[in-house]
Amino acid sequence: MALDDRACCPTRTPSANPNESRVGQPVAAALPTRILVVEDDFLISLEMESTLTAAGFEVVVVGSGEEALDSAAADRPDLVVMDIRLSGAMDGIQTALELFRIYGLRSVFATAHSDSDVRARAAPAEPLGWLVKPYTPASLLSAIRSALRSGSSSAG
Repeated sequence: MALDDRACCPTRTPSANPNESRVGQPVAAALPTRILVVEDDFLISLEMESTLTAAGFEVVVVGSGEEALDSAAADRPDLVVMDIRLSGAMDGIQTALELFRIYGLRSVFATAHSDSDVRARAAPAEPLGWLVKPYTPASLLSAIRSALRSGSSSAG
């Protein structure tokens, strides 16, 4: 049986979706968006991870600001979901400011504490959104998608 030279490359069949490749053309694999979740409450972080993973995101979860800085260096996330009150020496705002300063990473703050003083402290980190606890999986996904749209439109 003779092997076709193109057999090594994945192809797609015709589709109504104009973003998909044409017949016979190799398909470039799109990497999933990587989200760093910084949350010290185990149950909340587990729910966030489950919701975001089911929606097709790659998720890295850490519980402190110090771990977030280490993870950002190693995992290179596209977006951060940041709790404000964290265990450890750094709170979420300090962590977000460092992530923004060092890596240009922007955050969606997920917190029960979003008064005007908190928002003013966080402003230099250029937050992409605020998610007030308690929130639903649908509102989490909505905040993430909105942040990704905002972040990509301001990156240019």
